Amino acid sequence: MELEQQQTEVTPVTPPKRTGASVGGLSLVALVAVVIFAVIIWSGIASRAQAGSTLNTETSELAVPSVAVIAPKVTPGAQEIALPGNMQAFIDTPVWARSSGYLKRWYVDIGGHVTQGQLLAEIEAPEVDQQLKQANAQLETAQANLKLSEVTAERYTNLFKTDSVAKQDVDNAVQDQAAKKADVSSAQANVSRLEQLVSFEKVTAPFSGVLTARNVDVGALVDQGANTPGKELFHVASIDTLRTYVSVPEMYSQASKPGVQAYLTLDEFPGRQFHGIVVRNANAIDQASRTLLVEVDVKNPTGELLPGSYVSVHLKLPSRIPAVTVPSNTLLFRSEGLRVARVVDGKAELVPVILGRDFGDSVELVAGIQRDDKVIVNPSDSIVNGEKVRIAQ
Repeated sequence: MELEQQQTEVTPVTPPKRTGASVGGLSLVALVAVVIFAVIIWSGIASRAQAGSTLNTETSELAVPSVAVIAPKVTPGAQEIALPGNMQAFIDTPVWARSSGYLKRWYVDIGGHVTQGQLLAEIEAPEVDQQLKQANAQLETAQANLKLSEVTAERYTNLFKTDSVAKQDVDNAVQDQAAKKADVSSAQANVSRLEQLVSFEKVTAPFSGVLTARNVDVGALVDQGANTPGKELFHVASIDTLRTYVSVPEMYSQASKPGVQAYLTLDEFPGRQFHGIVVRNANAIDQASRTLLVEVDVKNPTGELLPGSYVSVHLKLPSRIPAVTVPSNTLLFRSEGLRVARVVDGKAELVPVILGRDFGDSVELVAGIQRDDKVIVNPSDSIVNGEKVRIAQ
């Protein structure tokens, strides 16, 4: 009985079998998990792609430079133009030394009025004086030898007529006379040269004017070969008439013909006008600045106008020229010429312009820009024609 009970107690219990419904539930859960995971992965990829596309778009937009633009102001045009000019003496020349030596004395200082031929200074050159004395002595010797050869040649010629001397002796005497004559000419030329050098010991004014510089003093060593700037003895300027050179823009070149009346104004003479006349122009436009060099002469009988002064030259125009005004910071100085950048269909366009009057912070343009153009302010030096730009709000 006990054995049967033990066998009954150790009999294993068979687990219950899984049904088909349980297996299907587990598969559904796994499928849902896979789908959810796939959705999460796809969402991340899509988000990254969208972020990359947005970044590329923003980068492309930021790569387009933003520019500020202004509209040109319309001006009625000028009937008279005022241009800066440089006033110069009608004749301005340095006076060099033509004789070497020591400065003995000078007679005129800066600001002194001199006349043509007036003595300015004396140079002491004893070596040249002695050379002149020696040359005169050599000339006298040559003249004495010539006189003797002339007498000898004449005597031999007369003797040859009576067959008293040979033809060869006559020829020798005649040719000796010719040689002595050449010696006299050479000695005379040497004397003339030294006389010129001695005359250069007296420095005189080449023309009437004003002494504007004196670069030597008594006792200074003067070298006739020292013709470098700053080594001249004096500087003389003729100021009775003054030349004024002005660069006229090409657009106004027709107002700069010889004979046209003009007037000058200076800051040191407020309210005064000094009348002048256009005497000549260069007859050629400077390719770098597109201007015409014009000379205006003005009379200065009292000497109140000083050479080297800064002046404003006023020229009358034959007719009004329409123009626009833009700020000075819109100009581009390129090797091919002056340019202004404007915006056309979202792109920069560099157009050549012609300057009119300069007002300092703004300039007048007589060609190249119209009143309805969008001109770029402070354009970059690297801006090129056709570059995409964005107008700043």
